[in-house]
Amino acid sequence: MSKLSPVSYDDLVKRLRDFSFEGPYSGGKHLYMIKGNVRLTIPNPHKQKISVDLLMRILKQAGITREEWIEKGY
Repeated sequence: MSKLSPVSYDDLVKRLRDFSFEGPYSGGKHLYMIKGNVRLTIPNPHKQKISVDLLMRILKQAGITREEWIEKGY
């Protein structure tokens, strides 16, 4: 099984769009993306990469498995 690696904010947004999420939209303290009835809060853009731990939590909330994420070439 391949390992996940940290991603930048821009890569996260691009990859979530590949999974049919729309946005990001502003909404309070954090931006969010939408797919159907799922509203996914994403971290604010910053200079550091998004850690694997946070990425796994985002993917879980988005309903995307590790295998699906890796299968798309990430």
